[in-house]
Amino acid sequence: MSEQQVCPTDEKGIGFFERYLTVWVGLCIIAGIALGKVAPGIAKSLDGMAIYVNEAPVISIPIAICLFFMMYPIMVKIDFGEVVKAGKSIRPVSLTLFINWAIKPFTMYAIAGFFLGTLFLGFIGPDAVDYVKAPLGSNLEVGATYGAGEVVLVDGVKMLQVPLWRSYLAGCILLGIAPCTAMVLVWGFLAKGNDGHTLVMVAINSLTMLVLYGVLGGLLLGVGQLPVPWQALLLSIGVYVALPLIAGYLSRKWVIAAKGEVWFREKFLHYLTPVTITALLATLVLLFSFKGETIVENPLTILWIAIPLTIQTLVIFALGYVISKALGFTYESAAPTAMIGASNHFEVAIATSTMLYGLSSGAALATVVGVLIEVPLMLALVKFCLKTRGWFVSETAGAVLEATPVTPDGEPIQ
Repeated sequence: MSEQQVCPTDEKGIGFFERYLTVWVGLCIIAGIALGKVAPGIAKSLDGMAIYVNEAPVISIPIAICLFFMMYPIMVKIDFGEVVKAGKSIRPVSLTLFINWAIKPFTMYAIAGFFLGTLFLGFIGPDAVDYVKAPLGSNLEVGATYGAGEVVLVDGVKMLQVPLWRSYLAGCILLGIAPCTAMVLVWGFLAKGNDGHTLVMVAINSLTMLVLYGVLGGLLLGVGQLPVPWQALLLSIGVYVALPLIAGYLSRKWVIAAKGEVWFREKFLHYLTPVTITALLATLVLLFSFKGETIVENPLTILWIAIPLTIQTLVIFALGYVISKALGFTYESAAPTAMIGASNHFEVAIATSTMLYGLSSGAALATVVGVLIEVPLMLALVKFCLKTRGWFVSETAGAVLEATPVTPDGEPIQ
């Protein structure tokens, strides 16, 4: 697979929307807070357009539409034929899967739990509470307990009242179990890594997520004494991962058959490039219109969440990079292996948090903070990778050495 085939942004590098994603998120914070103050009924009316189960809002229809368009452009880029070829780089693939699913979720839980539940608890407020959706399919009475929550009525709707820090922890957990966004294709390209390996891991992680996302989410949310709505977890995987995955696969196959692969990559994907970010930003405006009051009253909330997320990212990157070095990987494999683990599939995390706990929940806010720190942090790690290329053997250097004739003593022939 050539570089031109792997990523349609190769010639231009990171796109306009992606390059300034942190700026757009910041503007959405401002716009959302302003909307919540000027017209507080708009976001509530939109969020009220939902599918209800047992009097509990399960799927917000406007948000579901936004999130589908957030996910679809990512899924349509995946060439599943490359998954079959993953065996050629079995060690990097195995290490990536091991870090993403056996280590990362648990370090996220430990780091976020320590900072939010212990170190920063006094700043967040030990008595501060959040109101999240009642579990899908449950028929709990008012006053009943569920995990660390208590069922209460909020504007006539059954909700769970949970400690605010645990709601933030839930969002961090959902980020920790959602590895590798399509953005990692950009990070891998900018770091001059192996684009084929990166693309394969995007596909494999998307498929693995169908199985492990709900399992690990239920496990870690349960350990944290947070609501574990298994039915909602499975439904969220179906709506926000499986549906766009199937739609992406089928439409990719149809478009390539009808127009050819060149048109698909150069035209179709070009039109889709801003769709994910636009849908993401529309969702964020609604989210911050709900959380604006909390942020205005305590603007350091973003900082308390950002610190453990940043530490988690750096720890996982370092782990992947060091192990790759110890196993003798080339730089082209080591860089994307480390960055795939460090980055988060924040689109899925945001989608799941809004479905499980609600658009106005602290969990949803925590996943948005993940977006806020993702771009500048990953760009810094790209620069670090480029500066440390000399720590690894290069695929290009290896190929040159193999092609260079040598004497019987192993000296290159001049």
